[in-house]
Amino acid sequence: MAHTVLAVGAAAVTAAGSVWYLPALADLRAGADRTRSRRGAAAACVSGWSTTGIVAVLLLVAGGWWITGAAAGIGALVTAGLRIGAAVRRHQERRETARQWGQLGRALPPRPAGRSRRAVAALLAVGLAAAAVTAVCGVAADLS
Repeated sequence: MAHTVLAVGAAAVTAAGSVWYLPALADLRAGADRTRSRRGAAAACVSGWSTTGIVAVLLLVAGGWWITGAAAGIGALVTAGLRIGAAVRRHQERRETARQWGQLGRALPPRPAGRSRRAVAALLAVGLAAAAVTAVCGVAADLS
């Protein structure tokens, strides 16, 4: 598959991802009005979508696949690190909230089910895995 076609696809996906990264940018701009875990998750979101945009540009500019692949890999590692850090912070914040409510002698408000978030995350993970497999198969076909 030509680099140009992949670059246009990556650019289109990045543009469509604005429904996620624009609210994340708003969370980052809000600063201390948002919890640390929410800002960390927003940074992970912006990092991931920025990686997709960078890959789109590199597909047009870079000559070899290794440059684009390295940028995608590094971006994925940074995004995963930021997201894991946000999850750890969120867990700490929940523990602290539970401790504070316990001191008041009251029960915690019920947690939302979160089923829809897990479903979206699973669909996104499967889609990204399918895209990665397709890219690897395309590279393997080009090399043979």
